[in-house]
Amino acid sequence: MRIPIIAGNWKMYKTPAEAEAFVRELAPKLAPYTNVERVVCPPYLAIPAVRSALQGTAIKVGAQDVHWENEGAYTGRVSPLMLKGWVEYVIIGHSECRRDLGDTDETVNKKVKAALAHGLTPIIACGESLQQNEAGETRAFVSQQIRGAYAGLSAEQALKTVVAYEPIWAIGTGRNATATQANDIIGGVVRRTLADLYGNEVARQIRIQYGGSVKPDNMAEYIAQSDIDGALVGGASLKVDSFVELVRITAETVK
Repeated sequence: MRIPIIAGNWKMYKTPAEAEAFVRELAPKLAPYTNVERVVCPPYLAIPAVRSALQGTAIKVGAQDVHWENEGAYTGRVSPLMLKGWVEYVIIGHSECRRDLGDTDETVNKKVKAALAHGLTPIIACGESLQQNEAGETRAFVSQQIRGAYAGLSAEQALKTVVAYEPIWAIGTGRNATATQANDIIGGVVRRTLADLYGNEVARQIRIQYGGSVKPDNMAEYIAQSDIDGALVGGASLKVDSFVELVRITAETVK
């Protein structure tokens, strides 16, 4: 059985002090839900404070991006070597990074390999635009993104990754794919593409999240689907009560 994973992507919210206070309140409320993997992904500057505050808990810490080089003349970037020991997870290929920071399928692949080389678990984001969705291009585009992200990875490496399907048109818009629509793409495209690359047994074990306007009032529908293994959550992860509710619903649905 795939262990569900709920990861909060805080984006550019919360100062180090705010982030520390937040997780100190969050941690005891998440403690009962041990059948769900719980991850928070704060801004870089808040990672040390969050990591320290979560010592002794089962909540994992993630980063929101990573560069593929260990060091170099890359102003404003953070390397996997710098993150090692501070985080367990790193989001790679988020649509905002593809749009604003120039991520491509090639650079996503390089980042995935770099993260794995340093023992970090990549959460590989994929998803189509509204125009692509309306043009019927979703399946081909998402499959292409998965093939690009996993190029050159062994089956053993693939098993150390998580995928997040986030249709771009559903991120921060209040719109969301229905549970059946999301499950169709996650199972029929993402997992099927992974099966083409690595075989059914490997594909069956890789966890795939849904992301895009996930909230407590729709979480139960998503997590009840056959191929959805959790959520990569934006706005709803910024408030303690809503994040806890997402985890509670997941824990009680999959038990």
